[in-house]
Amino acid sequence: MLEEEYQLEYFKTHGLERKICTQCGSAFWTRDPSRETCGDAPCEPYSFIADPVFAPHSLDEMREAFLSFFERHGHTRIERYPVAARWRDDIYLTIASIADFQPFVTSGLVPPPANPLTISQPCIRLNDLDSVGRSGRHLTLFEMMAHHAFNSPSEDIYWKDRTVELCDEFLSSLGADLKRITYKEHPWMGGGNAGPSVEVLIGGLEVATLVFMSMTREPNDEEPVELDGVLYYPMKMRIVDTGYGLERLTWASKGSPTVYDAVFPEMVSHLMHSAGLEHLLDSKEFTKILGLNAKFAGLMDIHGKNLFHLRKKVAAAIDVPQEKLDKMITPIEKIYAIADHTRCLAYMLGDCVVPSNVREGYLARLVLRRTLRMMAELDLEDSLADLVEMQMRIVGPSAFEQSITVVREILDREVEKYAATLARGSRIVQRIARSYKKKAERIPLQEVVTLYDSHGIPPELVKEIAGQEGAVVEIPDNFYSQIADIHSENHVETAEDPLARYRERIGGLPATKKLFYDQPVDFEFEAMVIDYFDGYAVLDQTLFYPEGGGQPSDTGTLVTTESMVRVEDTIKLGEVILHRIKGGSLKRGDRVKGIVDEERRRSLMRHHTATHLILRAAQQVLGAHIHQAGAQKGSETSRLDIRHFKHITQEELNRIEILANGMVMENTPIYISIEDRTKAEQKYGFCLYQGGVPPGRQIRVVQVAGDIEACAGTHCRSTGEVGPIAILRVEHIQDGIERLEFSAGVAAVTSVQNLRDIIGRSAEVLSVQQENLPASVNRFFTEWKEQRKEIERLQQKLVDLEVKNLVAEDVGGVGVVIREVDLPPQELVALATKISANGDVALLAGGAERVHAVVASPLPELNAAEIIREVCAALGGKGGGKPQLAQGGGPETGKITEALGVGRALIESKLNG
Repeated sequence: MLEEEYQLEYFKTHGLERKICTQCGSAFWTRDPSRETCGDAPCEPYSFIADPVFAPHSLDEMREAFLSFFERHGHTRIERYPVAARWRDDIYLTIASIADFQPFVTSGLVPPPANPLTISQPCIRLNDLDSVGRSGRHLTLFEMMAHHAFNSPSEDIYWKDRTVELCDEFLSSLGADLKRITYKEHPWMGGGNAGPSVEVLIGGLEVATLVFMSMTREPNDEEPVELDGVLYYPMKMRIVDTGYGLERLTWASKGSPTVYDAVFPEMVSHLMHSAGLEHLLDSKEFTKILGLNAKFAGLMDIHGKNLFHLRKKVAAAIDVPQEKLDKMITPIEKIYAIADHTRCLAYMLGDCVVPSNVREGYLARLVLRRTLRMMAELDLEDSLADLVEMQMRIVGPSAFEQSITVVREILDREVEKYAATLARGSRIVQRIARSYKKKAERIPLQEVVTLYDSHGIPPELVKEIAGQEGAVVEIPDNFYSQIADIHSENHVETAEDPLARYRERIGGLPATKKLFYDQPVDFEFEAMVIDYFDGYAVLDQTLFYPEGGGQPSDTGTLVTTESMVRVEDTIKLGEVILHRIKGGSLKRGDRVKGIVDEERRRSLMRHHTATHLILRAAQQVLGAHIHQAGAQKGSETSRLDIRHFKHITQEELNRIEILANGMVMENTPIYISIEDRTKAEQKYGFCLYQGGVPPGRQIRVVQVAGDIEACAGTHCRSTGEVGPIAILRVEHIQDGIERLEFSAGVAAVTSVQNLRDIIGRSAEVLSVQQENLPASVNRFFTEWKEQRKEIERLQQKLVDLEVKNLVAEDVGGVGVVIREVDLPPQELVALATKISANGDVALLAGGAERVHAVVASPLPELNAAEIIREVCAALGGKGGGKPQLAQGGGPETGKITEALGVGRALIESKLNG
């Protein structure tokens, strides 16, 4: 950023001068002419510990002081957004207050909810996860208090000078000495935007950042500026984006050793007692070392393998042996981290995030399992559910959509899953550790990442078991931070666009009038062809719905005075709709009559509307956390994927089906409106975006029996038009996601009829009445299992008898059995295995229609897999397996004797040297 960006009139008129930090070389502004450093860690240690720089405030008092101050100065207070960023398709969690307004408000496309405004937004950042508890200042969840002003070419609210003036006035209202405050120059980039910013520092602590957002990565006609190798373009909007750390301001007002002592006094005290560490609280030495450590803990910014060296620096700075510092500080660091993580989980789960292996669910599970690991290391008396409930009650249950009861159930199931993961993971890690030890190689980091991502196995367990097996692995100190970084953004892979070469041509065409919205129950229309190329026709208006939102496109015909062509697909590019045709061609200027396939369209409308009804019913039965994870509508069946923390039971499925059909029978109207995006979000919340985030200043809002979504599909006029809904099956497709397959309308009737036919045919096969089918099937299945056990018993007896009849011959001092035996493959393998268990080598073959051969060897020098390959080749087939047991076969039934001879020769050559 250019130096003139920071030459504020306010700085000059209020006695601040620009200096260069003697430690880091950064430019900063100060009222203190004797100051030489910027005031940021590690250029200077914390000086506010035991010497607060503000009047004492609790979290609630500090939040209210901030919001009230800016309300008095002309800002509108707005409610917080959820920590799950449902209105974004690029990030999963709300990482800053400005994230609430990106990209639509910041681009100028959508007006802000108020201007100027103030908010206290809970944010979650996991990129410093490994520093939490250790640095004294890092948190996974923090509240970013902010005031924002959105300046446009037509409206100038305020800019840099007023922003700094408000900051000074607010900090002064808290009791700050303005001479101790420094404003450090620091260019800012984030969320596709950039601009100059100043970090506000006092007592060695950054308490706020004032960003002046004025650039975007979206290309425009302005001259770009390169920042960190990326081109940014001047924006028409100029946005004041501030962030004041609620927790840091509260900490600086209390002067406690760490931010955790200021923010979580109740929780830290409770955890110390639960861990049996309460005696430390009465230790003067511990208190002294904790305070000294905290003063220098700001130096700790963990990355790679630097924790040891950072700890060493702190130990030297406070003149305490490193071993002693480690022993005293490590348990309390875990206490601090657990206090932080459980509050983070309270917000995540309270805001309806379901732990899973994908998206924001992955990040919730990452925090959750890290917490469980530390709880186990401290041997805490409390359960995780108890601790998260405590945090929810401290924050206030009314702050969350999710009930405490559901959150407890989610956590209890996650604890069970984690225990199962550890039990299974131990065996997996042992196998991998032995493999790398055998190769005399270190276990690579990528292997550890894969074990965590694919199996949920924590790195601490990998290191522990690898050590037991004599294998070497190095885990970076910031392992969890790296994992969180990988999974914090939605990396969408763009598929190759088959119409890319036509983009410029299509971009020059006028928008297609969407008759399917204006005339939803019409199926014939007239239009003009305004362009035609390579089998694609563009009309001035159309009733054909283009594929989108999980709903397939309409099909039908286009008729001219000379020809009739088939519409096989309909595609929307921007505001232009293309019709892919077959069976002829069209030309510009043709007048056409379009005929949509009516039954297909009606069925798709029923299924799309039924999707809304089933989602609403699932939320009522299963809980507010239910969120759509995907949907695909069809004309015969459709599916809805939902986020849920356990398998849906048959009883729950029945209730969902009954509720959905009840909504149909109520025959309530379906309301569709085009609404301003900001007003719709304020009115309905962010559950609007069940099926994704549509672009634009305005969104199409569909209200179906209490379900309210931004949706572009076609729908019935009332719920009664949907007809019956039949949920055909539920499937657990991946961790945290359940798939409901269903039919609606005539398709539902057909599905029920098909199911009735299956039941009828099954009852006929068993010669029972349909109502007796379950009992009969159960009886037959039980009898079949008992008979199978008896068959297995007899087969084993047969194998035992055969073993007695087979006498091994001596080859090179080893017993060898080579025979043709008339047994099924399974028994043949069992017989060979038993012979091998007795210390003899077995080569057996038999079969009437196809020969099956088995080799079993108890000797390391005699590889069964090598022998079976040659034997099976003689039979015209293939074989393989392990060195101890291998099998295969071939079609040449007349060559069994020859094949056994081949095997005999190989065995003799191996055993006789």
